[in-house]
Amino acid sequence: MKNYRKILIGFFLVTLTIPISAIADDLIMRRVSMSFPEAMSTLQSAIAKEGFKVTRVQRVDVGLTASGYKTAEYRIVFFMNEKTVHDIVKRQPELIPFLPLKITIFAEGDETILVTLNPAKLNEFFPEIKMNKEFSEWEAAVNRILDKVQSE
Repeated sequence: MKNYRKILIGFFLVTLTIPISAIADDLIMRRVSMSFPEAMSTLQSAIAKEGFKVTRVQRVDVGLTASGYKTAEYRIVFFMNEKTVHDIVKRQPELIPFLPLKITIFAEGDETILVTLNPAKLNEFFPEIKMNKEFSEWEAAVNRILDKVQSE
C-alpha cells in the first residue's frame, strides 16, 4: 500500500510539471448545462447519428465508490464503427490500446463534463502508419458529437 501511495504521489508531481496548455491541446472537452442522465442520453444519440455504435459503457463511479471514494456519476462511453475497428486492428495492431474511441462523461455540480483524447494526436504517436486522414476524420466526428450534446 505504501508503494502504491508513492507511485501516486510521484505521478501527481510529474503531472504538475506538464504545461497546462500542452494537456489542453491533447484533449477535446465540453461543459454542458444539463443533468448527467440527460447529457448521457444525448451523447449516445449523437454518437449513433454520427454513424458509430456504442460498444460499451463503463461505470467508473461504481468502482470508485466500492473503493471508498465519494463520486458523482462518472462513465466512459466506448464507440466505433465495428468494421473500421476490425480493419484497423488487422493492419495496425499498435492502435489497439486507443480503440474503440471513448468519451469520458461525468457530473460536476449542476453541469456535466465530456472529455476525450483528441484522435488527431494519434498521428504524432504513429506518424509512420500514415493514418492522418482517418485520425482527422475521427477528430471532426468527435467534435460534431460533442457540439451536438452542447447544443441540445
